[in-house]
Amino acid sequence: MLQFEELQLTLEGLKPDLDDLADALGLESMKQEISQLDERAAMPGFWDDMERSQKILQRSSALKNKIASYEKLCAVREDALALVELANEEEDLSLLPEAQEELEKVQSGMEALRLTTLLKGEYDAKNAILTFHAGAGGTEAQDWAAMLYRMYCRWGERHGFQVKTLDYLDGEEAGLKSASILIEGMNAYGFLKSEAGVHRLVRVSPFDSSGRRHTSFASLEVMPEIDSDTSVVINPEDIRMEVYRASGAGGQKVNKTSSAVRLIHIPTGIVAACQVERSQFQNREVAMKMLTSKLVEIKEREHLDKIEDIKGEQKEIAWGSQIRSYVFMPYTLAKDHRTGFEMGNINAVMDGDIDGFINAYLKAQNLGTLGENIE
Repeated sequence: MLQFEELQLTLEGLKPDLDDLADALGLESMKQEISQLDERAAMPGFWDDMERSQKILQRSSALKNKIASYEKLCAVREDALALVELANEEEDLSLLPEAQEELEKVQSGMEALRLTTLLKGEYDAKNAILTFHAGAGGTEAQDWAAMLYRMYCRWGERHGFQVKTLDYLDGEEAGLKSASILIEGMNAYGFLKSEAGVHRLVRVSPFDSSGRRHTSFASLEVMPEIDSDTSVVINPEDIRMEVYRASGAGGQKVNKTSSAVRLIHIPTGIVAACQVERSQFQNREVAMKMLTSKLVEIKEREHLDKIEDIKGEQKEIAWGSQIRSYVFMPYTLAKDHRTGFEMGNINAVMDGDIDGFINAYLKAQNLGTLGENIE
């Protein structure tokens, strides 16, 4: 039957593309590295240096996951091809929707793997720490920050990543003043690093009885989760610690004692906070990891030689500095000002469907075609 023959030709035509993708991913070199790492793990005294051994195992696991993703994609194509051939022999048109769906799975899976070939940064494979800050504007801006918080939590869930709230400071009437989350998953930082910046919202405010249109701003910081980094040495004397009572998002159960910890790096003014662990010591440990990650990310981004050169973020959360605009009224549109990518289904975007923006940024970055803010 013609429909199945076309699907079969398309699936067979994907085989050379899959072979090219294997080369682009460097699967053979990955397998060689895994073999070397496994040999090191089998050596006597491997566990004597716990930190080193954990890094080796994490690297091995990450490589094995990449290979497994590719092999699973190949298996899906083979299964889809078998389904199409069977349906064609039986002339069973009822199997056509399923066969088309399997083809789309293979194509979308290949596109996702192609994007991972663009993630070549030192920290791209790591987990991501996201920190949200409401801009000026009181309740309206705080509500917008909470909407972004939800959007990225939903994005993480859609990708099967673990999402953990590290810190959450409630807004005065609604929303949040600031919050931090940890998104755990392969390449989380590589995908989300493009989301750092100021996000602008245009809508009719639910907090304005006159029904006027409002513009609100919120900023997002994105950092890789880093356990330790020899390029950043933080002097204990440069850290000021404050403790405070934890508060929770949406009725979340948190410890109501003064166990929440805020660390301030005095030379730069950079702040990291955590309130979700049970003890003050545990919260301090997590906050210290966040502070290290933040300093490393800024140091790398600014191409600085030493930590003393870091001055912290200076960009204002306001007009002229936004990376993306979200318009709810008078029309619906989300538009990225760096790539020009836009999406009209604003509800889907707010539910975490932001892969189009991320993919457009990665491709533009690879081609060197990123532009400046245009609005």
